[in-house]
Amino acid sequence: MLAATALHPPAPGANAAPGQIRVLIADDSAVVRGLVARWIGEAGFAVVGTAANGRIALEMMARHDPDVVLLDIDMPELDGTQALPMLLARSPGLQVVMMSTLTTRNADISLKCLALGAVDYLAKPESNRGVTTSDAFRVELIERVRLFGASRARRRGAAPTPHAGVPAAPAPAPLPTRAPAPIALRPKARSAMPPKAFLIGSSTGGPRAVGEVLEKIGAATLRRLPTLIVQHMPPVFTTVFAEHLGARTGLPAAEGKADEPLLPGRIYVAPGGRHMRLQGGSGRETTIRLDDGPPVNFCRPAVDVLFQDAAALFGAATVSVILTGMGSDGTNGARALVEAGGPVLAQDEATSTVWGMPGSVAKAGLAQAILPLGELGPALRALISGQPA
Repeated sequence: MLAATALHPPAPGANAAPGQIRVLIADDSAVVRGLVARWIGEAGFAVVGTAANGRIALEMMARHDPDVVLLDIDMPELDGTQALPMLLARSPGLQVVMMSTLTTRNADISLKCLALGAVDYLAKPESNRGVTTSDAFRVELIERVRLFGASRARRRGAAPTPHAGVPAAPAPAPLPTRAPAPIALRPKARSAMPPKAFLIGSSTGGPRAVGEVLEKIGAATLRRLPTLIVQHMPPVFTTVFAEHLGARTGLPAAEGKADEPLLPGRIYVAPGGRHMRLQGGSGRETTIRLDDGPPVNFCRPAVDVLFQDAAALFGAATVSVILTGMGSDGTNGARALVEAGGPVLAQDEATSTVWGMPGSVAKAGLAQAILPLGELGPALRALISGQPA
């Protein structure tokens, strides 16, 4: 990694147009800064500053007022974890995306940064050459700038301005406090059989939301049945995520393993890069099956894959929830669960980092309830305990 340099001159996009999404890049690699700045500019956003460390990023905040900060973890003088709370204190509502290479240490730090107020993380290729040649990293980075820049614009009360050669994003709607009126809720599922499995599907914003939901359900209730989670994450991150959930709930939590039996009171997290499936039935013990098949909904692991298997094996004896996340993964799986008689809950728009996945389930009319994050835990606890939610 390169050493810090003197304060950078204003970036080419420092004079951003009114309404244009403003981005500050903090990374100690000059190659990464230059390449990411070029990508962002080509996508029609304004790069208002580049910084070689957290100290320089803080100095740029007052002058350039960015909407999104791409913040590397490992930097000299003031690293990303030290700079994060200072950046958020100077600009409440700032959208900070952590960037780090795929190591256990960085995965642990990234998840802790989410708890401190970062909105998301990006797994960065390990070398500058990897950054240069990775189309996936570029696409994910631009998508996050677009998504979180629009979110920041909503908070400011203005829509992002489209620019030449860039498709205009839909104008963001005002954040509702409850689900929009046209969305129909499913009748409450009434199953005589006790639940046999609890499922969670989540993506962007999910690590924090999953932890809060599990904590509010409570270990005593979770000990009744196995908990299976698909959180869209790369390898290494899912290992650390499971460890965080175990520490938070006091329950055994780990990535699911091939042929591992489902046991009550255990938390199974789908490993990054692999679908987590279920096998059993006809009196056989239910076990986990890991699948390296193609992505589903552009995701591997995919929520749909797990939910559809659970619907086939457990039917109405399944309780499930779709939390914050981009895209529509989980909708087909939720439909299979609903058709089997199982209840599906969804997080509401106001408390979701991104109302893609839960919004898709809600708009499809598959949700028994659409609730704020803080109310989902008690509602799920009631369902797992066999009470009406």
